[in-house]
Amino acid sequence: MAARAAAGTLRMNGDEQVPGTPHVYGDAAVDTLMQDIKPLIEAHSGLKLHPTYSFARIYKKGDVLAPHRDRDACEISISLNLGQEPDVPWPLNIGEEDAPFAAMLRPGDVLLYRGPELTHWRDAYQGERLFQVFLHYVDANGPHAGEKFDRRASLGNAFTPEMTGRLASIQVPRLTGR
Repeated sequence: MAARAAAGTLRMNGDEQVPGTPHVYGDAAVDTLMQDIKPLIEAHSGLKLHPTYSFARIYKKGDVLAPHRDRDACEISISLNLGQEPDVPWPLNIGEEDAPFAAMLRPGDVLLYRGPELTHWRDAYQGERLFQVFLHYVDANGPHAGEKFDRRASLGNAFTPEMTGRLASIQVPRLTGR
């Protein structure tokens, strides 16, 4: 993710929760991680799960994540710390604002939680940068099962039907000199 940020291939706008922060939605590599660890998350949650979407963000000094609850596609969520500078945990607060649980995630640590049910937030980041991945799932037998793949055609495909539309025709230029 650091290499992608350096190459400028992460988006810098469109993240309403933390504006101006490098991020990526539905990255093929992160979606693969989401699929690979699904059996482990199923074992811990006791549910058969459908993956919905992945999201990765690079937080920077001063970034704040306002208190919020997630949408239905985040019924079962994973917050994974991939690395940070310096190596000082940044609390991910979860629960009631007057008595939150502060998850102190170090690189490699994961928090499993129910995003739509639990308010969560982060106060201003004091470090230089933190690489965070969010992996989201829904109960395959629950009311939000239709959120599978975040209503995309597949994982590893960051485009939703609303973004791509229907193809009316395809034009192909001549590829040979004839």
